Amino acid sequence: MAPQIPGFVQQYVDVADGVALNAAVGGSGSPVVLLHGFPQTHLMWRHVATDLAADHTVICPDLRGYGASGKPADADGQTYSKRTMAADVVALARALGHDRFALAGHDRGALVAIRAGLDHPGAITHLASLDVLPTLDMWEVMHGASAAVGFHLYLMAQPPGLPEQMINASADAFFGHFLDAWTGDPSAIPPDVRAAYLEASREAVTSIVADYRASASVDVEHDEADRKAGNRLPMPVTVLQQDWGAALGFDAAARWREWAADLVHETVSCGHFMAEEAPDVVVRALRDLLAR
Repeated sequence: MAPQIPGFVQQYVDVADGVALNAAVGGSGSPVVLLHGFPQTHLMWRHVATDLAADHTVICPDLRGYGASGKPADADGQTYSKRTMAADVVALARALGHDRFALAGHDRGALVAIRAGLDHPGAITHLASLDVLPTLDMWEVMHGASAAVGFHLYLMAQPPGLPEQMINASADAFFGHFLDAWTGDPSAIPPDVRAAYLEASREAVTSIVADYRASASVDVEHDEADRKAGNRLPMPVTVLQQDWGAALGFDAAARWREWAADLVHETVSCGHFMAEEAPDVVVRALRDLLAR
């Protein structure tokens, strides 16, 4: 049996076009939605969610295409755009009775959260991003030999066929590489949780690749349109990030200030999976954000 977040109830909620999201829901109080990253599921929030549930309604969905959520075929290149996935999240919250909510995301989930903040500013009261740059900025800084850490971005940006075939040939090794290489504390992802991540990812290769492919195409177009229009995130924003900007030669905080006026940007000394490696740091940052 796959591990679960203690005290949370699993729900399947229809959000759009026959797509249902699997969500773990717990606690009571003002709502907070937590979005997972790659190659994970909602389970990555297990420590943070149980703490916040003491005084918040906490909603932890599997993103479209991940975990136990729906995995529709990508017919037009839009199915896994962050705009579509952000609309899922807003629809999920509304279906659970919340027209306005705080939103935090890690990695891929942070890209969805950013797009939700830009597309649905009236719905998002506070926004947190863990260890990612907005899509447009990410592509602008990924260059040179130091960008080799992001090889998967380029692989999964290729036209349909080759990436899926290559990853399916050795899915556990592919996804396991990131779980191992990106963590500063292997014990933070215990064997049962790691196995759950690998199983979920193995069953979602096509949709995960479609998610990444969208970030090399339509997601860039959406960010470019917002930048040209001068659109910014109007809500309080907190960013937690490793100091990988130094390795790639850019100022992460400066990049973020272009998108958010009310910004707190913090460098965190841990691996990429900070909600699992440093949950106390993440909880403190989220509680500080919610108090703004």
